[in-house]
Amino acid sequence: MSPTSQPGDRGVDKATRAAAPQARPVLSVRNLAKAFGSNVVLRDIDLDVRRGNVVALIGPSGSGKTTVLRSLNGLETPDAGTVTFADTATGTDLALDFSAKVSKKNVSDLRDRSAMVFQHYNLFPHMTVLENVIEGPVQVQKRKRAEAIADAEKLLARVGLSDKRDAYPFELSGGQQQRVGIVRALALKPQLLLFDEPTSALDPELVGEVLGVIQELAEEGWTMVIVTHELAFARQVADEVIFMDGGVVVERGPAAEVLRAPRQDRTRQFVRRLLHEF
Repeated sequence: MSPTSQPGDRGVDKATRAAAPQARPVLSVRNLAKAFGSNVVLRDIDLDVRRGNVVALIGPSGSGKTTVLRSLNGLETPDAGTVTFADTATGTDLALDFSAKVSKKNVSDLRDRSAMVFQHYNLFPHMTVLENVIEGPVQVQKRKRAEAIADAEKLLARVGLSDKRDAYPFELSGGQQQRVGIVRALALKPQLLLFDEPTSALDPELVGEVLGVIQELAEEGWTMVIVTHELAFARQVADEVIFMDGGVVVERGPAAEVLRAPRQDRTRQFVRRLLHEF
């Protein structure tokens, strides 16, 4: 399950990453804006994600967090702003300027750089677990089926689901379905993993098993952006926390600072309500 596109970051803890020289971001977002009719959901959002780091987006429902995430994956088309993926392998960046017309190819290229883990799993109900995992690698990435199956079996073993290889989604618990969703994302070997409130649809007793997998990925050096209401988890795992409200960034900074000593009153109110601190 190691991030083959991100060598050298595995096993590096947050403190070590924070002390390291600041490398050029893998992903840079500038002035992202989006409105649905008269409803403005994003205003001038800036975001940098460095290789091997975890960025947590927090905030109340309707604050624009999921729209940011979907914009990074090409599932939503912003009205303005730029999204730039650095390509350290070729030296050629992928830069999309949404103030102008963006080609379908560029959107497809953007989507190829990342993989999304959805709030409600989004597994194909008519496919087995294995078929769900290999669908993207075989049909989209055109990898050999035997290779995709071998990779899928290793990933399923890694999250304790080898025995569910031939099961259908309706035969799985919510936690198991979400672990399959994570494996499906990993099977694409993306540069960036995106999580959209991955535990919000789970029963409380199942949350821990999914958060445990995500924490292991962070420790292995995967680059991630996570939308979450699990603030204690974000404080433990994230390198940077961004608090959004009303479509704008209210506060950002190291997780310990934002979640232990927020500077903004609005952030403090939100954190107090969810963590029962201060």
